[in-house]
Amino acid sequence: MPMPPSATGALPPLRSIQCFEQTARFGNVARAAEVLDLTPSAVSHQLAKLEALLGRQLFIREARGVRLTPVGEQYLKEVSGLLHSLAIATERAASDAGLDCLRLHSSPSFGLLWIMPRLESFRLSHPGIQINLSCSYESLHFSRDKIDVDIRHGTPNWPSYEVRTVRDEAFTVLASPALLAKRPVVAAQSLLDCDLILSEATLLKWPQWFAQHGLARPEKPYALSFDRSYMTLEAASHGLGFALESSILAHKYLASGVLVEVAPQALRVPVAAHHLVFPKAHSSFPRVRRFLEWMEAEMGHPFAF
Repeated sequence: MPMPPSATGALPPLRSIQCFEQTARFGNVARAAEVLDLTPSAVSHQLAKLEALLGRQLFIREARGVRLTPVGEQYLKEVSGLLHSLAIATERAASDAGLDCLRLHSSPSFGLLWIMPRLESFRLSHPGIQINLSCSYESLHFSRDKIDVDIRHGTPNWPSYEVRTVRDEAFTVLASPALLAKRPVVAAQSLLDCDLILSEATLLKWPQWFAQHGLARPEKPYALSFDRSYMTLEAASHGLGFALESSILAHKYLASGVLVEVAPQALRVPVAAHHLVFPKAHSSFPRVRRFLEWMEAEMGHPFAF
């Protein structure tokens, strides 16, 4: 059996590590080969070379692909952060050394409604940090997509990452003042025959909300439905129906008075829907620490862990 790298001083080839990470990510050699622009046999050769160098088995080969051994799982946790750090260092060396780039990915509505209105505040307080913001509902791959922090919407289930949850968020019933004047609502039952706007991508939707209030889903069809919260809020601001949306995302609508909360004491439901997710190694990046501190200051309270 070959001596381990620690004994020989040898480092595994970067190509072998890349093949290992991509194969672990997809659980499939052919898919990893496609991403890396290699043949499946070349990827298999690199994996065999890495296992021979380590003297340990990293994958269990199965009929439909591969899965990590416990050793492979631990190795993946440690090398993924190193690969990402190498990519960041390479990018920094090739760019303007005086400007640090914070790469954010966000769920679309949080990016548009919460981050965008506050970008000027961040730029004024951190002029040496450039922000690159992308938005989608995908959970991107931190190393491949060069993401520092991913702001995700949903139920937190990312045990291998650091997670900071936005506190004091609630789903609340919202309406334009004109609509509420025409259709007063004092209890959940009052909404059963109202025009409702459905947000299709939210953590809490109308059917679950009615169930929490002991009511069956309304038989009346939804007036409108949207796959983005910002579209639901905009439609509600025009009086097109009642919306069930995040109090955080609706902040500017509430502050301007174009939307109002409907019976908040009775109809509000606390949630933990938005989370800042990042590899543990990223917490040592000054730009990430400054962004987290800035967000806490903007929210007026610390994150939940």
